[in-house]
Amino acid sequence: MAGCGGKDGLYAVLGVSSDCSDAELRSAYRKLAMKWHPDKCGSGGVEAAKARFHKIQAAYAVLSDPNKRILYDVGAANLINLIYRRNQITE
Repeated sequence: MAGCGGKDGLYAVLGVSSDCSDAELRSAYRKLAMKWHPDKCGSGGVEAAKARFHKIQAAYAVLSDPNKRILYDVGAANLINLIYRRNQITE
């Protein structure tokens, strides 16, 4: 699946391949979340850290859910974004 257009976008955010295991995904997420957490970055670049942290969280939210990951892998990323936004509004 690697190299299929823009489908690798969320995988690239986390620095993993599209065939990574759940453990690899979780490990990559934790490392990046610790690195880019706005509270850990000091005074410089807080806004950049927040933006990067939100991208990391969004990628993990999709890829850690087996159903969303399947939809993403088959190219239904727009549907996932719509569902994600709808859930954010109703919560």
